[in-house]
Amino acid sequence: MPEAPVGSGPRRRTVLAAALAPLAPVGCSARDGDRTPAHGPKAAPKDALIMVIRHAEKPYAGDTGEDAEGNEDPGFLAGRGRRRAEELYRLFPPAANPSLPRPAVVFATGGPAGAPARCRQTVEGLATALRTPLRSEFAVGAEPALARAALAAPMPVLICWEHTGIPRLIRSLGAHRVIGVPAAWPDRYDLVWVFTRREGHWSFREAPQHLLPGDA
Repeated sequence: MPEAPVGSGPRRRTVLAAALAPLAPVGCSARDGDRTPAHGPKAAPKDALIMVIRHAEKPYAGDTGEDAEGNEDPGFLAGRGRRRAEELYRLFPPAANPSLPRPAVVFATGGPAGAPARCRQTVEGLATALRTPLRSEFAVGAEPALARAALAAPMPVLICWEHTGIPRLIRSLGAHRVIGVPAAWPDRYDLVWVFTRREGHWSFREAPQHLLPGDA
C-alpha cells in the first residue's frame, strides 16, 4: 500500500500532535489563572515627606525690602520677613521633632538675575544653620521639574516657593486630590504644609510656625 503524503491522513495528525505537545502546559497554565508578568508586580513609589512654605513677608505696596547689604530692593523681604527668616531654624530643633523633622535638602525659587529673591533669602540662613544643601536651580513655572527633583532627593525635603506656584507644585507631586489640601495658598506667611507619602498614598496636614508675635 503506498505511503500517505505528509499533508494528509494519519501521518499529518501525528505530526501536528507532536508539534502542539510542548504548548499544552502553557495553555493549561493560562487557564489556571497564572498570568503574572515575568518581571513581577510594579513597585510602589518610594515613601516621601515634603514640607512646603511660602517665602517670608514681602514689603507692602509702596514699601521696599532690603538685600543682604541693607540696600533697598522691592524684590527682597520686608523687615518682618527678615526676622522670620532669622527665626526659621527654630522649627527644626536639634532634638527629634516628630511634627517637623529636620530637612535633608532645601529647595528655593531660583531664576534669572534680577528676579525676586525672597524665597532664597528666606531659607539661606536656615540651610547654613542646619548645614543642609540649598538648591535653587528651578524658577517659578518649572514646578514639574522641581517635583521630580524633590521626590528623587533624600528625605525629608523642605521647599520654599512663591505662593502662586504652590498649587502647580502640589499637582506635580500628585497630591492635589488629597482631602483637606486648599486650592490656593492663603494670605499668610506663618504656615507649613506637610505632605507624606506612604505605600503610594499621600496625606496632608497644616502646621503653624509660631515664630513671631502675631503668628496665628
